[in-house]
Amino acid sequence: MYARLAEVVRSGFTESVHFGSVAGLAPDGTLALSLGPVDEPMLPRSSAKPFQSLACLSSGAALYGSRLAIAAGSHTGEDFHVTLVGKMLDEAGLGPDALRCPPDWPEDQATRHALIRSGEDRSRVRMNCSGKHAAMLMACVASGWDTASYLNVSHPMQRRVRSVIQRLSGEKSAHTAVDGCGAPLFSMSLTGLARAVRALATARPDTPERAVADAMRSFPEFVGGTGHPNTELMRALPGSVVKGGAEGVLVAVTSEGHAVAVKVIDGGPRATSAIALAALAALGADVTGAESFATIPVLGGGRPVGEIHATL
Repeated sequence: MYARLAEVVRSGFTESVHFGSVAGLAPDGTLALSLGPVDEPMLPRSSAKPFQSLACLSSGAALYGSRLAIAAGSHTGEDFHVTLVGKMLDEAGLGPDALRCPPDWPEDQATRHALIRSGEDRSRVRMNCSGKHAAMLMACVASGWDTASYLNVSHPMQRRVRSVIQRLSGEKSAHTAVDGCGAPLFSMSLTGLARAVRALATARPDTPERAVADAMRSFPEFVGGTGHPNTELMRALPGSVVKGGAEGVLVAVTSEGHAVAVKVIDGGPRATSAIALAALAALGADVTGAESFATIPVLGGGRPVGEIHATL
């Protein structure tokens, strides 16, 4: 049975409720918080990008710093994101047409409006997954693999991704789907997702796993973008690693090794940061500095008349 995770209160009236699951790991890696069916297969969506970027790094892609962060992130399509993705493709001897993610508008509203005013259209490089796709193409070039079929589930790139995910999660993937960007998506349990991202965040220095976590920590603006919840929550909790995904998924790990994975079953993302923060606090993590993420204002007539808050 799914747990009651958050509620929407308007003018003192509980208007809506979000149900779902939360898996929380203590710093020693043991399961210390379990709400809902945390051991059933789920689709991690873009929360899997840190593992996909690790697979690219392990396959020879020259990823470091902001390049590794954008490979592990879901960028908002701002100009500085597009410039970096272009450089990554150029160094691999490829152009934007090599990307197989679908054309899209940038998620950053100001950038999207500016593009519309200038008469530009959707593009693949503005799509939030283009950093991951560019990293996959870099890995293909470095390893001598075909670049046209890199999204095929039987391609060496995707076989490497599956291997990395199963190793870090400690589970065999039970289902393979197609993500919104067209890449294969390998299922895992919510506990497995928390375990996998914790393995990155707590890995020994000078390992590829730690390189991914440290890149995300050092360049949070490439994991999300201006004002993005993942970016801002990592800034509010120094040393943390945070990565959300579509359909109400979020995973967060503190510098001490507390790890939580959240799945809101209705697919809505609006409360995931508040739920994750409450779960981290329940595990004993110090979340000082991130208090602004604990509630989301509910507006009436343009002013706050209530809030969305976690109910763990």
